[in-house]
Amino acid sequence: MRAINFITLFLVIVGGLNWLLVGLLDFDLVAALFGDMSPLSRIVYVLVGISAVVQLIPLFQGLSAGETRTQRA
Repeated sequence: MRAINFITLFLVIVGGLNWLLVGLLDFDLVAALFGDMSPLSRIVYVLVGISAVVQLIPLFQGLSAGETRTQRA
């Protein structure tokens, strides 16, 4: 589970940075790398979205355990 958590967290960060670029510079890095709504770019967008959903699991586990941080040391 630790590897999945790392991979999905990485993808969520990549997605967040992409949205930062879109908001600040009107530049979509995923579209620039893989083509505007090409099958590969759509796969990247779907993987980022699924990763965000998966990252909800440790968030809610931490909240239900009364932790103030979502990651355990």
